[in-house]
Amino acid sequence: MKKLAALKQELLSDPSVARAYEELAGEFEVARELIAARARAGLTQSDVAERMGTSQSVIARLEGGARMPSMRTVQRYAEALGAKAVIRIETAERPSARRAAHKA
Repeated sequence: MKKLAALKQELLSDPSVARAYEELAGEFEVARELIAARARAGLTQSDVAERMGTSQSVIARLEGGARMPSMRTVQRYAEALGAKAVIRIETAERPSARRAAHKA
């Protein structure tokens, strides 16, 4: 059985897969941050859903990373955690440098 890192490296060696992965990087970064913030708050998806007045399945989709959530949704999610959302704009890395970082 392959380890996840080895499988990821193998899949990213295909240029078309690497391009698709790169295009979705922003969505997945947001999803990872949402999940990490929820974990730090010690809450379940159901807890967050109840606080936001929505369903657990909506939170699961939000944390799934398939779509970029609106800023209002991110703000409501943060408020449900007892936190606040902060926007930061950083200098973009070259795509090849970002792919190299993801391989690690």
